[in-house]
Amino acid sequence: MSTDRLRTLGTKTVGPGNPVYVTGEIGINHNGELENAFALIDAAAEAGCDAVKFQKRTPEVCTPRDQWDVERDTPWGRMTYIDYRHRVEFDEDGYRAIDEHCRKRGIDWFASPWDVESVAFLEKFGVPCYKVASASLTDDELLRAMRATGRAVILSTGMSTPKQIRHAVEVLGSENIVLCHATSTYPAKAAELNLRMIHTLQNEFPNVPIGYSGHETGLQTSLAAVALGACFVERHITLDRAMWGSDQAASVEPGGLQRLVRDIRTIEESLGDGVKKVYESELKPMQKLRRVKGVVAEAEDRAADREPVSV
Repeated sequence: MSTDRLRTLGTKTVGPGNPVYVTGEIGINHNGELENAFALIDAAAEAGCDAVKFQKRTPEVCTPRDQWDVERDTPWGRMTYIDYRHRVEFDEDGYRAIDEHCRKRGIDWFASPWDVESVAFLEKFGVPCYKVASASLTDDELLRAMRATGRAVILSTGMSTPKQIRHAVEVLGSENIVLCHATSTYPAKAAELNLRMIHTLQNEFPNVPIGYSGHETGLQTSLAAVALGACFVERHITLDRAMWGSDQAASVEPGGLQRLVRDIRTIEESLGDGVKKVYESELKPMQKLRRVKGVVAEAEDRAADREPVSV
């Protein structure tokens, strides 16, 4: 098999012929609480995920200046938007604790940096890869900063046109990326998931592994993405979809995450190699149920009898 479509994320290989790489996207569903982050890491590890993903922002860079002082109601009281953005960000000590907890649980972690400063911040931790959020696909400066690290980059393609996707691939370089089909609605409607885009991306980028980043409710469509060939799957995860936060409703709770990973592994096993064969387990049913052996089977038997026996 060609290695053109294979990528290394930590100790795992992603691409055709390898197990689907499953990522639980924690994002900011931890609501700035380390205890929530640890519980979500535990849920992902127990479900059998390969990694969890966070989002990292420098609030002063990523928050429009005219929104800094806009007040909003939060679970921690009424506060300005810039104070809220700081409230849901972890500092270096927080990520040190996350890094240690992931090591204890035997699961990788990485993040979507939303600005160049956040790339430099994450470099302190030796993450296995970076993720480009769909909203950042058009940020060439950010893409170049990620590429310059030499780490693999996972690129989500929601809210983007084909020309924008091709340009982002050119900026990142195709040799060390994973491209993920996505629809950036939270939650996304089934009619707008357009899962056949997985095949479109496979055809357009033959040297790039193609994955799926889902924001829908339910599990069926993410499983369908695997059946269509997605070799990387990411879903937002939460402790409770009723928790406060914009991403919670489109997230998968711990029980659903366990079912998702279990069913992905079943689908992987069931897809096979596409070569038709008669399995040994079929021989007895064939003897019992097939009334007429058929001229082709008889000819095949005669040909087998004539084959020389190797010594």
